[in-house]
Amino acid sequence: MASDSDPLVLATRRGLYCPQGDFYIDPWRPVQTAVITHGHGDHLRQGHARYILARSGMGIARERLGGSHDLLAVDYGTRHTLGSTTVSLHPAGHILGSAQIRIEHGERVWIVSGDYKRESDPTCAPFEPLECDVFVSEATFASPQYRWPPAQQVVEEILRWWHANRERDLASVLFCYALGKAQRILAELAAFTSEPVYVHGAMTALIEVYRAAGVAMVPTVPVTRPNRTQYRGALILAPPSARRSSWMRSFGAISRGFCSGWTCVQGDPRGAGYDRGFVLSDHADWPALVTTCEQTRAQRVFLTHGCGEALIGHLEARGIDARAL
Repeated sequence: MASDSDPLVLATRRGLYCPQGDFYIDPWRPVQTAVITHGHGDHLRQGHARYILARSGMGIARERLGGSHDLLAVDYGTRHTLGSTTVSLHPAGHILGSAQIRIEHGERVWIVSGDYKRESDPTCAPFEPLECDVFVSEATFASPQYRWPPAQQVVEEILRWWHANRERDLASVLFCYALGKAQRILAELAAFTSEPVYVHGAMTALIEVYRAAGVAMVPTVPVTRPNRTQYRGALILAPPSARRSSWMRSFGAISRGFCSGWTCVQGDPRGAGYDRGFVLSDHADWPALVTTCEQTRAQRVFLTHGCGEALIGHLEARGIDARAL
């Protein structure tokens, strides 16, 4: 029988588990009840009996899971009873429908952040700061070298690169992730241009999910058949997996760009092999991670999804009990 001092979240072979509520958060093996932070493939997986997720992420979930699934959509901030816990979902600012999971049991509150960012983003609800006793934070970019420039500055850099390539009769192929990053680029560009952008077929369905959710983006045109003249001077969005595919032969002479937080550090292999890197991330950078962990007023912070030694040391120096989960 669980005591009042037992952890509210445990790391298990199936994923993060809340024994008091008998549910898992983003489990990677089939479970009875899965509370989902967002729709990326390493968080939303097939095979669970029941899914609980933010209402704004339902379109992504249906597109990703397909078929018939038991999906329970909940509004941000609405409290639900699971076992002996009270659970609510709150905006994480990562992608459309992303959520922090707040778990209340007795007088204790734990929050599992999922992936999050603190920058403004026209495609999703902004991160909601919350206070808790224990905070489980992502640590993808938990090193002082990761500091993001303003998004508007990065989008203006993309525009200048695109227009400079046009003057050289080059197609601009910008590689980015198909869920979240592609839609954010298209939405951020809408503040500067209404010119259509070509997109890889793997992106079209998810772009339409965002449009159906009311996200305003520049017009998009699927790449359908090879026509090198058509694509001269165009901007084309493609997933990184297409970089070495035969699909790339459609465009003739090109310049390759990569849009990711990994391009912040020169020499990072994840950003190698591109002509240009653009630092636009859907994760918190170092200052945002530090600020968020401190704003929660948590007595203990657990870190996941990254190498968090620097952040652990930084938080411990401020009197916060921090460790890897």
